[in-house]
Amino acid sequence: MKKIVFLCAGICLAMTMASCGSSEKAYRKAYEKAQAQAQTQQVQQPVQQVQVTETPVVTPVQTVPSTQTQVVDNNDNVQVRQERVTIVSGSGLQAYSVVVGSFSVIANAEGLQQRLKNAGYAAQIVKNEDRNMYRVVASTFGDKASAVQSRDQLRSTYQDAWLLYNAR
Repeated sequence: MKKIVFLCAGICLAMTMASCGSSEKAYRKAYEKAQAQAQTQQVQQPVQQVQVTETPVVTPVQTVPSTQTQVVDNNDNVQVRQERVTIVSGSGLQAYSVVVGSFSVIANAEGLQQRLKNAGYAAQIVKNEDRNMYRVVASTFGDKASAVQSRDQLRSTYQDAWLLYNAR
C-alpha cells in the first residue's frame, strides 16, 4: 500500500513539473512576433539621407610686435612667522631669517648647523622659549626681498625652509 502511494505521489509530482515549464514553441513564437514588428516599423519609417558638407574656416594670421614687460615679484604675499627668539650659537640676527630646521633637542640642531657651515652658510641656532624649540637659521637679512630669494634657493635642498621675523 505504501509503495502505491509513493508511486502515485511521484507520478503526480512529475506531471506537475512537466506542465509548469514553458515550451520552446512558445519562446519561438514570441521571437518571431517581435521580429515581424521590427520589420514593419522599418518599412514604415523612410530613411532620409542628408549630405552635409563642411567648409573650412581660415582666419588670417596677424603679426603683433611683442613688448617686454618687467616682472616684479610681490614679496608682500610671502608668509613670514613672527617669533621671539634668543641666539644660542651664532653672530646675530637681522630682521628676516631663513629657518631650515626646528628641533627640540639641541644636539640635532648643532648637527644641521655644522652641515650648513660645511656648505658655506653662516648658520646659527636660535631658541624659541615659548615653544621650547631650537631653530636652525641658514641666513639672515635686513630686508624681506633678500630673505625670500635666499629661502627659494635653499628650498632645493631643504623643502620646508621658511621665513622668521625676529620680534625682539
